[in-house]
Amino acid sequence: METKDASISRRSLLRGAALAAVMVPLGVSLASCAAPGGGSGGGAAGGTKSADNPFGVAANSKVDAVIFDGGYGVDYVENAAKIMEKGKTGASVKVSASTKIAQELQPRFVGGNPPDLIDNSGANQIGWNTILDQLETLDDVLDANNLEGTKISDTLYGGVKDPGTFNGKFVALNYVMTVYGIWYSDKVFKDNGFTVPKTWQDLKALGEAAKAKGKYLFVWGKEAATYYQTLVVDSAVIQSGDDVRLPLENLKEGCWSHPTLQSILTIFYDLIQAGYMKPGGAGTQFTQAQSQWSLDEAALLYPSGSWIENEMKKQTADGFTMKGIGEIPLDDKQTTPAGTLRAEAGEPFIVPTKAKNPAGGKELLRTMLSKESATAFAKSKLAPTIVKGIVPDDGFGSTALVSQKELLDKAGNNVFTIKAFGLYGMNSDQLPIWNSFLDGKMTVADITKALQDLTDKIRNDSSITKIEIK
Repeated sequence: METKDASISRRSLLRGAALAAVMVPLGVSLASCAAPGGGSGGGAAGGTKSADNPFGVAANSKVDAVIFDGGYGVDYVENAAKIMEKGKTGASVKVSASTKIAQELQPRFVGGNPPDLIDNSGANQIGWNTILDQLETLDDVLDANNLEGTKISDTLYGGVKDPGTFNGKFVALNYVMTVYGIWYSDKVFKDNGFTVPKTWQDLKALGEAAKAKGKYLFVWGKEAATYYQTLVVDSAVIQSGDDVRLPLENLKEGCWSHPTLQSILTIFYDLIQAGYMKPGGAGTQFTQAQSQWSLDEAALLYPSGSWIENEMKKQTADGFTMKGIGEIPLDDKQTTPAGTLRAEAGEPFIVPTKAKNPAGGKELLRTMLSKESATAFAKSKLAPTIVKGIVPDDGFGSTALVSQKELLDKAGNNVFTIKAFGLYGMNSDQLPIWNSFLDGKMTVADITKALQDLTDKIRNDSSITKIEIK
């Protein structure tokens, strides 16, 4: 969870799914305040385009960047800014931190003076459907050469455009390659003879083994209850593929009643009722709950995006040896290829068309995608960017980062993402539902109805713009 002051980030997404961000009201439209995306921007005349200046940044111009200050901080953008400032254009870059992107930047969109580059992330991100027509398309960033002289698109993991493409327009470049998985202490497992689960069918025996050692199987915190929605949904997609994913993404009637989802929810309900979930999470702040896992070692498993190691590095037991596995299928009959993984680019960076210096915003993005900048991020944040080939086999000494690399390498192109929960701002309404279910106060039928009712409400609301997801 990329957050400060208990905000949920998305990563996405995205940080979606459990990273699904709380968005501004979906009926609100700022379209009247902006020209269509992909234009020349609202700034002054640019400079001459060249191999070293592919977007035509004006000499000695200023770049205004506002970055979500979450689990990854803002220093990685500041580092890229220093590299850019040493370039031939003489541009200067101002990097501002924010935890309330929507509240602080929506007025600037309305006023026609948005920043040149924005990391539209966190629980308070701006709703995508309110600004899509106000954003530059970013295909030219991927078509440009990086600082080392290689075409940027040739240096990236596959599928990185998907999370930032809406209605066929690529408007958000997600920078951090987030792996969604189940995280555990290799030391705790080895010391106690625990077996890492391969399917949901294995969790009951692991829960019994944990209980015998005075430990729990899972733990949760109130702001991160939907991390378990991510686990359930992703596991069902890994088991049954698009047969589960597409109905959920496109808000179909009965989508939460899919047999695979119901089977996983039933197993999960039984685990909770058996006492394998540490109680009290609905009243526990999420990082406190996570420290019960990483510092106190009170629980064996924690589902999260790969930001978890960096987020908890100051609250992790010595010798914890954090590792991760991909989210697990229902059983050994999954229909997707082995190694299928939810992995998506997170931290969505956007360049507003009405910005004073959109070319400068794109140039800062180009700098961030250089080998030097991307490697520095991976080493300091213990997470990979979308730039491939920058994480060494030893993961800079991080076992969790080694796990991420191994999972990505194994998955290849068999990766997927979930957009709908973040796209329609569902997380704030889903949180109390999942807190109740994890607390043992909802049955499978109860949670299915609650989640479906929320889905139906959005689908039937004509004021909400729907985006078909494929």
